[in-house]
Amino acid sequence: METLQLPGLLVSVEWLHQHLDHPELIILDASIKKVTSAQASLDNDVQIPGTRFFDIKKSFSDQNSYLPNMLPSAEDFEKNCKELGINANSKIVVYDTIGMYSSPRAWWMFSRMGHTNVAVLDGGFLEWNKKQLPTEIKGLTAIFDTGNFQINDRSKCTVTAKEILFEMNDPNTLILDARSSGRYKGIEPEPRSDLKGGHIPHSINLPYATVLEEGKMLPKEKLQNIFDDLDIANKKLIFSCGSGITACIILLAAQLAGYTNLWIYDGSWTEWGQLTDVPIEF
Repeated sequence: METLQLPGLLVSVEWLHQHLDHPELIILDASIKKVTSAQASLDNDVQIPGTRFFDIKKSFSDQNSYLPNMLPSAEDFEKNCKELGINANSKIVVYDTIGMYSSPRAWWMFSRMGHTNVAVLDGGFLEWNKKQLPTEIKGLTAIFDTGNFQINDRSKCTVTAKEILFEMNDPNTLILDARSSGRYKGIEPEPRSDLKGGHIPHSINLPYATVLEEGKMLPKEKLQNIFDDLDIANKKLIFSCGSGITACIILLAAQLAGYTNLWIYDGSWTEWGQLTDVPIEF
């Protein structure tokens, strides 16, 4: 059998269905609870056949941090990928049950750990279900061997609050905030009651829903128009949100639009909004 080649950073449900039985393919469900919604995700008892659960909250975040969803150590990431049966030559497609919410976070973690054979399922399970493609019951015992996944790159891909204090005044850097306009302006309450409202000074608001339509990423040309209007060419781009999840959606959109030098403020507003010695704008 020929080696499987992912067509890009996004794959369609039709492509995934066509390659569902390829031995190099690993399908991951990276769904998490949506913090701004009472509904965790699409309530369903089925999944795409062969799916393995990529547990962002427990296995794939730093359990020693007081902040949620922080990037785990390379060692923990590698160990937990092996436990999922992921190999060095695996071609990974990640989805979530909302459409496109937490799956780009999983994509970002793999790509920043040096595994570039990873793509996001455009539209996620919602699109798969809409097209009435085959499913299987969740909870079936999955049997697979321990994988030989290895970290290939541990290069720095995140910035800290201390670095944000310096970078926010740099004309060659721009911080993009993926939260809603109301949260950015401090006129809507934060879903975490212990956080202040407002935004990081000099940051620009780009709500993650701006780059999506019905749970799918906008076409490349429309993404390019969105980012071109922000006048960000040749700048270092730092992406922030509530807790590092939806920042990865607009980072993925920027990469699809052709931008590079892309970073995540992993602590995001969950950290900045509770610090006492940092500036906040409204």
